[in-house]
Amino acid sequence: MQKFIDHIKRYVVLNETETQFLISKVNVLTVKKKEFLLQEGNVCKANYFVEEGLLRMFFINEKGVEQITQFALENWWLSDYMSFTKQLNAQFCIQAVEQSEVIAIPYYIQDELFEKLPQLEKYFRMVMQRAYAASQMRFKYFYDYSKEENYRQFVSLFPEFVQRIPQYMLASYLGLTPEYLSELRKKN
Repeated sequence: MQKFIDHIKRYVVLNETETQFLISKVNVLTVKKKEFLLQEGNVCKANYFVEEGLLRMFFINEKGVEQITQFALENWWLSDYMSFTKQLNAQFCIQAVEQSEVIAIPYYIQDELFEKLPQLEKYFRMVMQRAYAASQMRFKYFYDYSKEENYRQFVSLFPEFVQRIPQYMLASYLGLTPEYLSELRKKN
């Protein structure tokens, strides 16, 4: 749980009492490779912080094909935020790509944490702003760059992902076929 606490303390101050209170309210989950934290149609009950491992979020498109929208590795958050914040049926699935250790903040605990530890609202605001900015840049790359340029940009910005993510998943995330991704890799 040390990465979780260290990550929060990069943004806000928590004293020892506050840290222990926070630790007492979250759940530590060990998730096996290919195990689901969330399946489409279920309500997302937690916001997930990756302590160790790798998660992916995806949906099944109208052709019955998985479309990956996000990955999360160590020190990243992942949730179906529409489902989580409104407690509606999820439109996405969240699954472990690798065996993972995840810190889960349950929906029913979040408001209590914000009330008792108001600095967590600042922390989540800062983290969400960074995540939203990254999402905006992803859309820009998608529209501004060719598929090949998009791949090169991703590889240069996130080399750790390329080593850990199976090729077919990376292709899905980038909107490529696995065959075309293989051709791009051969070029480089």
